[in-house]
Amino acid sequence: MGSQSAGILMYRKAQEVEVLLVHPGGPFFAKKDLGSWSIPKGEYAPGEDPLTVAKREFLEETGSEITGDFIALTAIRQKGGKEVKAWAVEGNIDAHRIFSNTFEIEWPPRSGRQQTFPEVDKAGWFSLEAARQKMNEKQAAFLDELELLLQ
Repeated sequence: MGSQSAGILMYRKAQEVEVLLVHPGGPFFAKKDLGSWSIPKGEYAPGEDPLTVAKREFLEETGSEITGDFIALTAIRQKGGKEVKAWAVEGNIDAHRIFSNTFEIEWPPRSGRQQTFPEVDKAGWFSLEAARQKMNEKQAAFLDELELLLQ
């Protein structure tokens, strides 16, 4: 079995439903856009409560605490077998003011130099249609389910 992640699909109702997505930081995703965005999420270990992890990861990747009525969505499997559990919650944060934790990797490869990068380098609010283009294709199932729940 692959790893397990838990995340939050924050949505808001403007003129149309919009969802918050984050773009991974670091050199591997610097020039990637379509298909690279994601819900804020992170891996969890056996025995950890997935919803608690999802809230923690949201805070670590956006700098914002999350509260509200969490709606469990159907888990999906991404490439490599990773299971992603997600919860939808209505909310609103300023996507331009996110503050993410950081990670360190050797960069450039085989240089012996360690560099620090933000785990998330930007966030944005997207219509459901635009989000389907931006995000990991497997995670689009969360948007479909959210759309049905809000009808």
